[in-house]
Amino acid sequence: MDSEQTPETAQTRAMDDEQGRQLREAAERLALTLAQGGMQKTTARVMTALLFSRQETMTANDLCDELQISSGAVSGAVKQLLPIGMIERVPAPGSRRDHYRFREHAWARLMSDQNTMLAVMGEAAAEGIKVAGEDSAAGRRLHEMRDFYAFFQHEMATLIDRWREQYDAKR
Repeated sequence: MDSEQTPETAQTRAMDDEQGRQLREAAERLALTLAQGGMQKTTARVMTALLFSRQETMTANDLCDELQISSGAVSGAVKQLLPIGMIERVPAPGSRRDHYRFREHAWARLMSDQNTMLAVMGEAAAEGIKVAGEDSAAGRRLHEMRDFYAFFQHEMATLIDRWREQYDAKR
């Protein structure tokens, strides 16, 4: 069998390599933005590697190779990303290694989880109002805080539901 590449094969491989490079660069830019927003840099890099990957799943070793980081760094990032629902562990028939992928509807789930924080903030304000009294200076500020978080909690749930309906209808 001839191992020489045809010009078309070489061109296709070059285009694939260029696309891979561009995807890695875009993933790194997003990871940097997430790190600037407070996410640990390695966690952001693992998440974006899975988000931008052309593969359906990646193993920890794949992530180590792709990102040039240690297995401990990948393990730590995975431990942070699994509980918040951004990635998931998936079975891979014939493989003993754990495979990970960016979770479908991860963004909606992340925003849904924010509703928990909105509720906590609203409850904290309500508790403060009880102690300070509604007519006090603190009570007036806390009243605004409670109403603000209650509004966003309601609207966020509505927006997420509308987005899911719209997204699922397009699929």
